[in-house]
Amino acid sequence: MAELLVIRHAQASFGQDNYDRLSDLGHRQSELAGDALRANGWVPDRLLTGTLTRQAETLRSMGFDAAPEQHAGFNEYDFHDLLHVKFGGKVPDMVKADRKTHFRTLRETILEWQAGGLVGARETWLGFAARVAEALVFATQDKAERVLVVSSGGPIGQLTASTLGAPPAQMMNLNLQVKNTSMTKFVFSRGRVFLHQFNATPHLDSAETAPLLTYS
Repeated sequence: MAELLVIRHAQASFGQDNYDRLSDLGHRQSELAGDALRANGWVPDRLLTGTLTRQAETLRSMGFDAAPEQHAGFNEYDFHDLLHVKFGGKVPDMVKADRKTHFRTLRETILEWQAGGLVGARETWLGFAARVAEALVFATQDKAERVLVVSSGGPIGQLTASTLGAPPAQMMNLNLQVKNTSMTKFVFSRGRVFLHQFNATPHLDSAETAPLLTYS
């Protein structure tokens, strides 16, 4: 069966005005991820990303210089927009600056969104789920044997949950577990897709590299 390896982008610039770029640590995480793939002889014959800068930067820092194909279905949901709707345009400072508060609010907001709330957001939950499903079809529709995708935590959580037939709420539980540059592998054949591995970080498992592990 063919392999689809979906990697979450490396650490971005949390708390900065422009989140959509890698931190210095993010570039290092990406280098280690790319080195790990090459050390195992895993060479992709197709490269994909969403349209986000942090995804493209991750792929380049992994050592893959060829221009990837892009599909917006691999982009993250717009959490800033969802927060804007949830709080009527006045997002509390603690939500923006404090990590614990941020991720607790993230979970609460996405569950509300999935239940049909946050009317007026730029994207509905059903719209998000549909574009992720379309991205999966796009990534697995040709004859490539090893497809490498750089995506984000939300789409990876949704790809995993939908492949397992899990309820929508499980997507958020998975989303919050996805580590920067973690590797989630699917195998596919003739329109069938199966989860093979979730959220692995072999390049960050040693005592030397463990301190480089991040979730945002």
